[in-house]
Amino acid sequence: MGRGLIFFLILVLATSNLIAQEEDRANESEKSEYFEEYPGLLSSRLYTSRKYTSLMVKDGVTRVFEPNSTLNLGVGATYNDFTLNLALGFGFMNPGRQDVTTTYLDLQAHAYPKNWIFDLFGQFYTGYRVQGSTLSSPNVDENFLAPDLRLRKIGANVQRLLNGENLSLNAAFQQSAWQKRSAGSFMAGFEMYGGRVLQRGEENLIFDDIPFLTGQPFISYFQLGPNVGYAGTLVLFKHFFITGVASINYNFGYSSFENDNDPVFNWGFSHNYFLRGFVGYNSAKWSINTNYVHNNIGLVDIGDASVRIMTGNYRINFIYRFQPGKKLKPYLDFANPKTILGM
Repeated sequence: MGRGLIFFLILVLATSNLIAQEEDRANESEKSEYFEEYPGLLSSRLYTSRKYTSLMVKDGVTRVFEPNSTLNLGVGATYNDFTLNLALGFGFMNPGRQDVTTTYLDLQAHAYPKNWIFDLFGQFYTGYRVQGSTLSSPNVDENFLAPDLRLRKIGANVQRLLNGENLSLNAAFQQSAWQKRSAGSFMAGFEMYGGRVLQRGEENLIFDDIPFLTGQPFISYFQLGPNVGYAGTLVLFKHFFITGVASINYNFGYSSFENDNDPVFNWGFSHNYFLRGFVGYNSAKWSINTNYVHNNIGLVDIGDASVRIMTGNYRINFIYRFQPGKKLKPYLDFANPKTILGM
């Protein structure tokens, strides 16, 4: 996990520099009639959210391994395009987690500077289950538990809006702007992902209907390639909005597999898709919305087996914007990473 976390932080710093440069260019342009931004205002939020990274395996049958991640309650704020959110999974919000406790660190960064989309992923999960049935007895209503099954994923996605002068995705995702008129744009970009899936511990996985995973499997992968898509916002009665962003990727990479035998190493092509949806109400002072992000990557097939890794985040936001006081504003300016990094 340590090397993966360091790589993720390097990606964050590199992306922050690109975002700062793009925001400086945007600030020099005239205000758009399609959306209004709120520099200098503090967009505070109360939200609930759940992050997940699931594993889907097809080898004659299809099984989805789900983490037992928590539903979180959090607070956050956005100031001059810098966002900080803090959340905890309280016990009263997560009853029935006694079957398998997933330990995880889920790092997701989604930034939307003008005409750009940046996404960074760092997923470190241990502990999975197949909910609703055992693998050997599909009609039995219980969970198959895999407490030592680990999944690691590091990735990045960069996309350029080809005609995004009138579209603010910050209005939907960061709630730091207000989209007043409908707009949309095609987009193109590039993405890459790498990681591994492995069983570690004293026990072996035993699957009657998925021999591919029986034992102590070790899967590693890396892929990269271009993507294309479309982003758009439909505004109704000036305040209500529906925002959708969808892209598909065709990539080249490898998958390696080892399970008590000689490793299998395959190069090939696979496809990914990335979906985002936002629905809500926005105004100059406050906003309420729900949003969903789903990143679905497919590994290069290993024999007759196919593996997909699905990362997502869904949440509900309650936002109120206000002018910070004279005592608070200097601290906000000082804590802004753009100021610290001299951007």
